[in-house]
Amino acid sequence: MDITEFAVTDPDSGPYDVTTGPDGALWFTMARVGAVGRMSASGQQVTIAVGETSAQPTSITTGPDGALWCTLGRANAIARVTTDGVVTRFPVGDVMPYGITEGPDGALWFSAMRADALMRLTADGALTTLPLGTSGAMPAYVAAGPDGALWCPLNQADAVARVTVDGDVTVHPLPTAGAAPVGIAAGAGQLWFAEIGAGAVGRMTVDGAVTEFALPDRDARPHAVAADAAGGCWFTEWAAGRLGHVDSEGRFTHHDLPGGEPHGVTIGPDGAVWTAMDTGALVRLG
Repeated sequence: MDITEFAVTDPDSGPYDVTTGPDGALWFTMARVGAVGRMSASGQQVTIAVGETSAQPTSITTGPDGALWCTLGRANAIARVTTDGVVTRFPVGDVMPYGITEGPDGALWFSAMRADALMRLTADGALTTLPLGTSGAMPAYVAAGPDGALWCPLNQADAVARVTVDGDVTVHPLPTAGAAPVGIAAGAGQLWFAEIGAGAVGRMTVDGAVTEFALPDRDARPHAVAADAAGGCWFTEWAAGRLGHVDSEGRFTHHDLPGGEPHGVTIGPDGAVWTAMDTGALVRLG
């Protein structure tokens, strides 16, 4: 597979998360400059400020309204960005929002790291807090599961939480102590997640059964995941500067990336795999 590097306009901006937008472009957060970026299929880029330099945009997703939504961790806000660059911010309290996804109910759901909760935000700004019942859990990324619930790794509790749209919470402990799960994605009727502390990738069924796949390099620090259509999973190896893949049988492949510190990963509009590199680039594998 070919690897192509696309330097971002500001190489010191700290690209963090990346997603495919409703306009067929790639959208990514720029954690160190308070902005999001858009890159078209031809490689043209636009930078859109979503807050002060210290706002720390992290996760980004497409919402039910056809806009992009991202968490502003240090600004304690959620930003809505239309595809033509109009920005609206929603303050959410001193909760440090991190992961975000569209829920099955048409609202945005995001993790609140300081509040040990998932929070629900409607397009008109109505906010609901759903405590996860585990103190100091540090909820991370969020995914809408195949069962109509929201799923969220609890980084400091070595667990994955399932939250229904009605607020019922089930916490599934992981088999490995110190797993420290971060990224999560749904695909092929199951959930995939990255165990950054244990050097493994996990697969969970909707009833909570877990299979863990230990990476050949246990110090690679897997971070974000993207499920593929064949029942496998792509994941970033943050400490090793690689992109990894595990298939449904647990077989690994690994790809060295230019630059360093890969964070977010997504399947792009072209069917290739795209990674956001903290060192200032988006990298395409395909």
